[in-house]
Amino acid sequence: MSELTKRIIDIILAWTGIILFSPIYSLCIIMIFIESGRPIFFQQDRLGKDGRIFKALKFRTMVNNVKGIMQNNTSLFNKYKENYKIPPEYNSLITRWGKIMRQTSMDELPQFFNILKGDMSVVGPRPIVPPEIVEYGPYGKKFLSVKPGLTGFWQVSGRNLVRYPERVFLDIFYIDHQSLRFDAHIILKTFLVVIKMKGAY
Repeated sequence: MSELTKRIIDIILAWTGIILFSPIYSLCIIMIFIESGRPIFFQQDRLGKDGRIFKALKFRTMVNNVKGIMQNNTSLFNKYKENYKIPPEYNSLITRWGKIMRQTSMDELPQFFNILKGDMSVVGPRPIVPPEIVEYGPYGKKFLSVKPGLTGFWQVSGRNLVRYPERVFLDIFYIDHQSLRFDAHIILKTFLVVIKMKGAY
């Protein structure tokens, strides 16, 4: 599959997603504002193709002062660095509506705009924070050879239940075998995974 073909498909699917999920966008904005005010969105530096850093956009799912809490809690910060996720035992940092958004992946819907901008694709390895690239070792260059995706082979293979180094294997497998058929399979499986609401926290 050529980069041009994938880019055209990305644009079509991104606009379709934005239009199709517009009621959910509105619901999320209203619920976040009612429960915890602003900001509505959360932006974080992620690694894109060729190592270019971009701002990945999500609906905010955590309390407003979580950054300060992590800076003052060494134990929490160290556990975060183990898998670059807030550990489940600190669920109190996630808002009630935030938990629903995470379980259903609604928090990631704003990334359709990252796709339109060209930072991401609909399907690809999930974007990682810059320090996370060390987990890929000698495969780091190959990982950065493609755009990160809104969904990917790792996400439909267990989401957060899949840890490193298995995640590396899944990402590299996708890169080596990417095709229109494989992408279509991942997109269809994404809906099934989201419906089951397993592996996300």
